[in-house]
Amino acid sequence: MSKVCVFFAEGFEEIEALTVVDILRRGNIDVDMVSVTGEKSVTGSHKITVEMDKLLEEVDFEQTDMIVLPGGMPGTKGLEATEPLMEQVDAFYQKGKYIGAICAAPSIFGHRGILKGRTACSYPSFESHLEGADVSREPVTVSDNVITSRGMGTALPFALKLLELFAGKDAALNMKEAIVFH
Repeated sequence: MSKVCVFFAEGFEEIEALTVVDILRRGNIDVDMVSVTGEKSVTGSHKITVEMDKLLEEVDFEQTDMIVLPGGMPGTKGLEATEPLMEQVDAFYQKGKYIGAICAAPSIFGHRGILKGRTACSYPSFESHLEGADVSREPVTVSDNVITSRGMGTALPFALKLLELFAGKDAALNMKEAIVFH
C-alpha cells in the first residue's frame, strides 16, 4: 500500500492540507498528517487546530512514497525552515519519489533548485519564486515526480491528481463522481 505524508507547520492553509488528506483516505491511500512543530496539535492560518498523526521525527521516510507540502502563511515559511524536512524533500526528489506542493509551497521547490527545466504552478503572487520553471496557469502541473498546484481553489483537482497517481485514473474518476465534483 502506498504511503503519503502531509506536513503541517503553524499557519498552514487548512483547505489545501485537509482536502489532500480527506480525498486520499477516501481512496484508501495511507496518509499521515505530520507536525514539524514538535507538538501534535497544529493551528492553521484561519485558526483551525488539527491533531496530527505523527511528529516529524516519527516518520519512516523509507516507507513513505510521497511528501506533500500545503501552502498558507506562515505555514510555508515554517515548512521551509524545517531543515530535516528539507533534507527529505531533496532526497525524495533525487530518488525520483513524489513530492507535491500547493499554493505558496511550490516556492520551496523553486528555492531548492528542483524546478529548473520543469513546468510548475503556484499561487500567482509566488510565481516569481518558481526559479527556473516554465510557469503554468493550470490548476495542477505534473512534471515527472514533482506535482504543483495553485491554491485553495485547486485543492480538489490537486488531491484528485494525487489519488490518480497512486490508485489510477479510474479511482480518481470514481472519486470525482462520488464527491460530485465537475
